[in-house]
Amino acid sequence: MNLFDLRRVLDAGEISAVELTSLFLDRITQLNPELNAFITVTGEEALHSAKEADTRLASGEGITPLTGIPIAVKDNICTKGVRTTCGSKLLENYLPVYDATVVTKL
Repeated sequence: MNLFDLRRVLDAGEISAVELTSLFLDRITQLNPELNAFITVTGEEALHSAKEADTRLASGEGITPLTGIPIAVKDNICTKGVRTTCGSKLLENYLPVYDATVVTKL
């Protein structure tokens, strides 16, 4: 499914943001040991955001094109409180105290 299809099924109520996020997290759990595509996965935070998105979708307020759609942020972009290593051992424990502008715009 592409982004437009995901938006359509969320808007139609065919799937909730929590269900969609859970599917993505399950897929990451299944494939990441082989692919090593994710250094840090924030599953609890993602599900919390999905619950908030479902509330907004139900009320029809505060909806953006990405509301309820899980996103991944590359490990070289600062996300407040989320380990950001840039793939480097030197930064393996770095926790940014701010969000990069691109993160706040998402």
